[in-house]
Amino acid sequence: MSKIFPYTFAHPHFLWLLLAIPLLLYWFYYKRNAYYPTFNIPQKGGIFMHADTFKVILLKYLPILKVAAFGFLVIALARPQSALSESEINTEGIDIVMSLDISGSMLARDFEPDRLEAAKKVAMQFIKDRKNDRIGLVVFSGESFTQCPITIDHQVLLNLFKDIHSGMVEDGTAIGMGLATAVTRLKESKSKSKVIILMTDGVNNMGYIDPYTAIKIAKAYNVRVYTIGVGKNGMAPYPVKDQNGNTFYQNFPVQIDEPLLKQIANETGGMYFRATGNKSLKEVYNKIDKLEKSKIKISNYHRKSEHYHIFLCLALVCLLTEFILSKTYLKTILS
Repeated sequence: MSKIFPYTFAHPHFLWLLLAIPLLLYWFYYKRNAYYPTFNIPQKGGIFMHADTFKVILLKYLPILKVAAFGFLVIALARPQSALSESEINTEGIDIVMSLDISGSMLARDFEPDRLEAAKKVAMQFIKDRKNDRIGLVVFSGESFTQCPITIDHQVLLNLFKDIHSGMVEDGTAIGMGLATAVTRLKESKSKSKVIILMTDGVNNMGYIDPYTAIKIAKAYNVRVYTIGVGKNGMAPYPVKDQNGNTFYQNFPVQIDEPLLKQIANETGGMYFRATGNKSLKEVYNKIDKLEKSKIKISNYHRKSEHYHIFLCLALVCLLTEFILSKTYLKTILS
């Protein structure tokens, strides 16, 4: 199928007939004796003084209407068509809940400026990159609560993310509660893929739901959990207040329950990552981003519309115009 802007043609081979147009014009204008009868008139006199000049000019160009009609008929035979293409994009997003530890230990300065702010920055960029996913936010310390239910309105989520700070709830590390609350946000989800990203820097020491029970709940609702242990190996500077309320930093050993975080990930089909600095934390989120890709399906539709009738009408108009003019307005000249 050939295409000549703005149409495609179902039978383009008929277009070769358009090459006959110059031959037709040659026939009408150089073999015109066969078309117009000749007669002799005096060289002098007043006949041209009263000739209808417009009629003479119109008569001269009358054959062009027949030639144009022929051209339009040829184009109609070639069946001009216009193609309308439509693309339908179906996105299958992933429902994600980010469960973030906001305990006092997340203020440790082995990250820049500290663990919590570094985690917020990287997580917010992750949210911005996941345009097709519904994402929610759970925070936990000694207790847990939902900061934002799963939503596709990422701007609302980002604004709530900015408000997170340590001390919002009783201090401690309730990993089981952080996981269970996140699962609660996903249990009604209809998404085929439900994911939790749980980040902590400590050992479970609080909460009325223990981590092992939370694992069973996550498995029951087919939720995949990616766990991230945050903190350098060895010692890290933690903020401590003296008796006068002044803050100073003191090195304490980094304690992360890696066996528990690995178990949570393994039993739910996720993965465990260890982040020991800003760069490695960003790399962890990049890996998760690649592992959990939203599905995008693009369906293309093509519809064709026939336009040959337009050219048939134009050919008919040309023939009728030529016929009417030759039988009425120009009749006195042709007869």
